[in-house]
Amino acid sequence: MSLSKTQSSFYRRLYLAHLIASGIGSIPAIIAATGMPRRTAQDTLKALDELDIRCEFQPAPGERHNSGHYEIVDWGPIDCAWVMRNAERLRRALDYPEAT
Repeated sequence: MSLSKTQSSFYRRLYLAHLIASGIGSIPAIIAATGMPRRTAQDTLKALDELDIRCEFQPAPGERHNSGHYEIVDWGPIDCAWVMRNAERLRRALDYPEAT
């Protein structure tokens, strides 16, 4: 199945939100899980707001240099249960590697 640019962008955002909700909440961990370039990961993270998915950075206590992780605070209009049920389908559609 070939995705349009709109579909791939939408699926990428949903899958990234799924990863964060599943505990993969740092840019390096997202890159490792998906193989996407750092800039794409950062841009996709920022774009979650366009879907009204509220994602916040939680700094690690006592750490420096932006150590911490992201958390999904509010899924907005997105049905998070649907995203969780269909995460594997999204992963395959985006051609991301299987979780290890």
